[in-house]
Amino acid sequence: MENRSLTPISQFWDEAIVPTLVEYIKIPAKSPHFDKAWEKNGHIDAAVKLAEAWCRKHALPGMEMEVVRLPGRTPVLFIQIPGSVKSKTVLMYGHLDKQPEMVGWHEGSGPWEPRIADGKLYGRGGADDGYAVFCSIAVLRHLVEEKKPFSNIKILIECCEESGSFDLPAYLEVLAGRIQKPDLVIALDSGCGNYEQLWGTTSLRGLLNGVLNVEVLTEGVHSGDASGVVASSFRVARLLLERIEDPESGTIRPAVFHAPIPPERGEQAKRAAGVLGEEIWRKFPFVKGMAPMAEDLADLVLNRTWRPALAVTGAEGLPLPANAGNVLLPKTTLALSMRLPPTVAAKKAALQLKTLLEADPPYGAKVSFEGGQAADGWNAPATEAWLEKALDESSKRCFGKGVMWMGEGGTIPFMAMLGAKFPQAQFLITGVLGPHSNAHGPNEFLHIEYAKKLTACVADIVAAHASNRA
Repeated sequence: MENRSLTPISQFWDEAIVPTLVEYIKIPAKSPHFDKAWEKNGHIDAAVKLAEAWCRKHALPGMEMEVVRLPGRTPVLFIQIPGSVKSKTVLMYGHLDKQPEMVGWHEGSGPWEPRIADGKLYGRGGADDGYAVFCSIAVLRHLVEEKKPFSNIKILIECCEESGSFDLPAYLEVLAGRIQKPDLVIALDSGCGNYEQLWGTTSLRGLLNGVLNVEVLTEGVHSGDASGVVASSFRVARLLLERIEDPESGTIRPAVFHAPIPPERGEQAKRAAGVLGEEIWRKFPFVKGMAPMAEDLADLVLNRTWRPALAVTGAEGLPLPANAGNVLLPKTTLALSMRLPPTVAAKKAALQLKTLLEADPPYGAKVSFEGGQAADGWNAPATEAWLEKALDESSKRCFGKGVMWMGEGGTIPFMAMLGAKFPQAQFLITGVLGPHSNAHGPNEFLHIEYAKKLTACVADIVAAHASNRA
């Protein structure tokens, strides 16, 4: 049976949250990695201003809010709400910065042109994860209205997550006295395997990226004259990538980028595969005839959560086909992105990747790899009995099905920071990024009904945390 408390939550979403998310999506608040002039352009500040004004309009008793600004760094929205249980603290997290536009949006819509269709709100950043601050306030408003207990609440909303959260450590230091030591961390920046039940994230992969540059000539020359004498810069780049990745299987070759998969994560992958079936791979927009990288469904879950993977995400030095003359190109530049197992140290892996790519270059070509982000992954601590019970009961109450657990392939740098800083804390990492929601790509959407039910579940968990006597 559906939780009756969803009615006021649903109304609040329809009347207060969705219209504001529509306005938020219109703001091109790209993360500083993608907008070097973010401070001058003012879009991140506009997103923060929108969220701040909304929070003030829907303020809770005793709520304190501040936009914290450190020189040269993206701002942080920090909110404190006193709870009825003073001995405990919950830290809630989200971000307001966005990924860049990408191409391929549906006709009549775009990254900054919000559109509601079939219960989904399309546009950049709504699901990843501009909704988080509004959802957090909705959770607490509901608890106040229902006269249910909650602990002291801290809400931290950053604006650098999509750039690896490089501004966040400085803010964690400045805010340490106010954040204190949370017993429970709730992050709303993750995914869900389907829209039929609550999903908890058990792990997040790490990330390292950078730019590989291969130079073979000082200028382009006639390919008929040079081919067979001068090695193609693209082929040299290909040879270098084969040091890292098997071109047939996609397996990452060096053992240093791998980590043992804990047995419980393997079992969770099997259970997730049993629930999701072929939706594990069918949720992606494969071209006709394209097959996934493995037939075993549990193997696919582990591939995207506990195994390293390499992607070429950008290129320079390659003319558009319409402008491609018969020229042997002087250089090829590739942007590389590698996802790492949750327990592999990203900075160490980045140094090793640089060494592997630059050592003994084929034909003596000029090769360099300039590292970018190096963000550690995260593996959740054991879930305490009270939290697992509360999650399962809430999922059944709101969705009619029990909670499911699965790792995620993406990275939330904040979780690794908090896991190291607060090893005693429990974590609920969840979110609305389910099948076809396409975060980072075209046609990103927020599933509105799922977000409403997620809000009700999070409210249940916050109340259960306050009531737990363990």
